[in-house]
Amino acid sequence: MSGREGGVFDTGLFGRQGGYAVRIMDLSGGNGAEPVETIRGFRTLEHANAFARRYVRDSVERCRAAGMSAEAVIAAWFAFGEDAEVVGAGGEGWHSAAELSDFAARPVRDAEERNWRVLDPRRDEDGEAEEEE
Repeated sequence: MSGREGGVFDTGLFGRQGGYAVRIMDLSGGNGAEPVETIRGFRTLEHANAFARRYVRDSVERCRAAGMSAEAVIAAWFAFGEDAEVVGAGGEGWHSAAELSDFAARPVRDAEERNWRVLDPRRDEDGEAEEEE
């Protein structure tokens, strides 16, 4: 590896050289044990962790219906939701188990808590492609 990736100098000084990835897992079993997708391009662990957290928060909210108990929300998420796992972070990666009970018990009040799209590194790639046209 030359140290330059996508026009950005990548020494790994503030993150892992080559960056981090987040795997999206379909909890319904529709994809077996394989991830639905793997999103690459997170330059720092903080970026990958924030994306994974918001992605799961959004998934939990999509599984919530009015009046559901926290236990019912968790059951719905395990049946129909999507989990996110930070690849290459070891024990430092965000894990849904750490906050799932809180997410289920406390409906989101601020839409920004579930806005994973703003943190998606593929947005940066789309912007670069548009600028080249």
